[in-house]
Amino acid sequence: MVLGQRPAVTTAMRHARRSYVIPASAQTSDDSPDEATLAILKPDLLANPFTVASILDEIHSHNITISRRKQVHWTWAQAGEFYSEHRERFFYQRLLGYMTSGPILALELRAPQVIARWRQLIGSTHPARMRINNPTCLRAKWGLTDTRNSFHGSDSSESAAREIAFVFSSLKT
Repeated sequence: MVLGQRPAVTTAMRHARRSYVIPASAQTSDDSPDEATLAILKPDLLANPFTVASILDEIHSHNITISRRKQVHWTWAQAGEFYSEHRERFFYQRLLGYMTSGPILALELRAPQVIARWRQLIGSTHPARMRINNPTCLRAKWGLTDTRNSFHGSDSSESAAREIAFVFSSLKT
């Protein structure tokens, strides 16, 4: 496979159950309360419905519940508001261009310690590094570049609450 190129998705790949190592700090027990996080599958992923189906299977295989989902095509202003904390960063304009290039799929995920578990499952924002250091994570499989990294995951419970409200309360589909 060429760096930056996605693997072909075969029927066998879509139905295979892959094992991921979740750190002990993110392991769950039956008495842990559920928390929520926002997951976003970004525009490049939505171009291939088989990829989306494979990712949704991965989420379910980790006992993470998708409690809400919404497909939306953000305007420049909506993407700018969502990513306002990055306004002064060098990649901001590229990020907005990417996030407005096609529809996204927003998912509210629920499970015990779901913020840490989802972030572990997607890996860091550097897909090329993840292909070496964590080749089973979702960004290693489908991420393209640091900006076009294919996934979003809230970084804290405060961010998750704010982002979930933004996506599911204020945006029209």
